[in-house]
Amino acid sequence: MRTVRFTPEINAGSMADIAFLLLIFFLVATTIPNDKGIVRKLPPKCLTGDCTVPAKERNVFRIYLNKDNELFVNNALISFSELTEAIKSFVDNNGDGTCLYCKGASLENLSENPKKAIISLNSSGESSYKSFIAVQVAISQAFIELRESYTMQYLKKEFAQLSEKELLTLGEIYPILLTEAALK
Repeated sequence: MRTVRFTPEINAGSMADIAFLLLIFFLVATTIPNDKGIVRKLPPKCLTGDCTVPAKERNVFRIYLNKDNELFVNNALISFSELTEAIKSFVDNNGDGTCLYCKGASLENLSENPKKAIISLNSSGESSYKSFIAVQVAISQAFIELRESYTMQYLKKEFAQLSEKELLTLGEIYPILLTEAALK
């Protein structure tokens, strides 16, 4: 006589239901962090044949980030902590020879007017992303501080209290004119 062996079976009919419920649970319970980036408005698309803008050399603030993550401003080595003040000094001379942040800098090395000041950022393709972002943050911080200073000095208001029209005007007074290039 042959003996019949029964192998135990697992009822897998409800496994799909359980997996589906777990999937729904994790989709609902998981929070996705909002990644923050650099808030910049891109310039409008150039529709004319010649898209170059002539600029005097005096109005160009050159920043170079090399492969060793060293920061050169107008061919002088500076630290990342000095960059914000250097940008503020360059940009803010108000076109009349006065500068709130100059600290003895020669006015010939500063832009003619905040509306004409151009920040030129060139970075090595081998420089670190962290250093590149640190430079971007310093540029943004310089313009934020310039705009807040102007707001307190001339509008006698906190920056957060400005109307939409005042914010647009402030952007015209201190525009961020930035060029970027990645060099090999």
